[in-house]
Amino acid sequence: MVFKEPTFHGLEPEMELEIANRASVEAAVANALAIAGGIDASDVEVTMENGQVLLSGTVGTVGEIERATAVARAVEGVNAVQNRILLGGPSVGDPH
Repeated sequence: MVFKEPTFHGLEPEMELEIANRASVEAAVANALAIAGGIDASDVEVTMENGQVLLSGTVGTVGEIERATAVARAVEGVNAVQNRILLGGPSVGDPH
């Protein structure tokens, strides 16, 4: 059997470890937002893009936007946070 060196056209495929790590960081940030006080993160989506956590969605107050950033930064494995959360959802304490 002859093994040849792998060649790729375009981007090299991601390693499974990178994908698993990205998924675990996304899940850890989402869980931290879900249990954090002072924020209703039910409409916040967490993804990793280019090595940083990306927060998107809506919340009810500017304070919740700032709180989401602080909570995400505190999660182990998070190096950078880009917050694209917008105002528009119900604020904490408001009935849904």
